[in-house]
Amino acid sequence: MITIDGSYGEGGGQILRVAVGLAALARKPIEIVNIRMKRDPPGLRPQHLTAVKAVASLVNAHVEGLEVGSTKIKFIPGDITSGNFVFDVGTAGSVSLVLQALLPVLAFAKTQIHVTIKGGTAVPLSPPVVYLEKVLFPILSRMGFNVEMQVIRHGFYPKGGGIVNVITSPVSQLKPIVLIDQGIIQDITGISLSARLPSHVAERQARSAEKILREHLGNVKVNMNIISSGHSVDEALGPGSFIVLFTKTSSGAILGSDALGERGKPAEKVGEEAALKLINEIRSGATVDVHMGDQLIPWMVLADGVSKIRVSSFSLHAYTCIYITKQILGGDFRVYGELNKPSVIEVKGINFTY
Repeated sequence: MITIDGSYGEGGGQILRVAVGLAALARKPIEIVNIRMKRDPPGLRPQHLTAVKAVASLVNAHVEGLEVGSTKIKFIPGDITSGNFVFDVGTAGSVSLVLQALLPVLAFAKTQIHVTIKGGTAVPLSPPVVYLEKVLFPILSRMGFNVEMQVIRHGFYPKGGGIVNVITSPVSQLKPIVLIDQGIIQDITGISLSARLPSHVAERQARSAEKILREHLGNVKVNMNIISSGHSVDEALGPGSFIVLFTKTSSGAILGSDALGERGKPAEKVGEEAALKLINEIRSGATVDVHMGDQLIPWMVLADGVSKIRVSSFSLHAYTCIYITKQILGGDFRVYGELNKPSVIEVKGINFTY
């Protein structure tokens, strides 16, 4: 049994999600100790329980210690099953973070799998599901893994209640991803959404982002999709807003950013925040944004061949993700750069097959 120290590196829930997903895939029993010891409160929260239960149900795993507040679990996986699954995170637990644990397992299932996840679709401390759809999924598609997602209803903090349908088509092996040269920024696309709020909120978010982007990047073409009250987002259980920006460059690089609305935060500030994040990514010469940098590490290890990406910052999350991945899957890593500085991450994949 492999023991993973949950207090290593960033010491949060990422360690649990990545470790459980990869252990399920590799069919290796693991024990995770000191879970979320760098968070207040430490230990498992409800959304972490859902993530582990979801992966466990996909591989008929035996799990010990799965309760709120627990700082230690044992996870003993079986084989990947098929079918349709429904997982409810409860309230505003992040749908995106549950998907982070599930996707590697879904990639190597024997058949297409349908998953419905209920919870928060745009909540603090996690990417909105729209960011996954527009940034992560196109990159995974280049590696050979196709994911389709439909947001039935958005869910915001604190009520949650979002509903997301995901359909995955399995792969036999993953292709490596090489993104070193940023290329030319051709245009920027934005999705600005508000629910159960005055219709001008989404409009103001979008116009603010557009203004900042043009001030800093010149006559870049900006395409904004503005979705506000009066559309299906009215079905959201509570008010909320977000904006996601993304750009695909001439070299095939995809960079994204996002920002969430919150009580007392002007809509203009939300748009400005997302725009400045994307501008910083572009100016760094990165080919994937800082958050995508850590999310891609397990996928690069699973691939057949050498993958390389250029990140605006080698984050503590990426550093931690390398630790977990090496513990469970192995892989040959090289990082050209320093922590919290622009870097190139190179991984020689293990050509994983299930």
